[in-house]
Amino acid sequence: MSITKVKHAVAEIDGVRCKIIETGIDESRCNFMKGLLEVNKFEVKVKAEEKKEENAPTTFTIGVTDLVFNPVIAIYEKKLRTKEGHFVTPAYWNNQEVVEGLSYWEYREKAHLTDKLLFPWSFRSV
Repeated sequence: MSITKVKHAVAEIDGVRCKIIETGIDESRCNFMKGLLEVNKFEVKVKAEEKKEENAPTTFTIGVTDLVFNPVIAIYEKKLRTKEGHFVTPAYWNNQEVVEGLSYWEYREKAHLTDKLLFPWSFRSV
């Protein structure tokens, strides 16, 4: 399940009831999710979905045996960690590029260093 979807599905994979995390994913996404969830000590079950067409790529369904696991809550409460020990962000979960930028408090300090205001004590919203 994507973190933007709200529906929580429970299904049986290999005879075990599982909380479905994502369906219809390719093998690379399946391996990424399986590794991420196993690092966080979840028991992961993977099932290959039936092909609708012969030439269609193989898709997978991935689930965890913890029925109360909610990926949205786990991500935003910072309960999940990467292999390197960092917190899982929504961008990391979705395999998007994580942009390392300035934090808002550093941005204001660096903006004032290059400020050309007439009165340096005046407030400037950035």
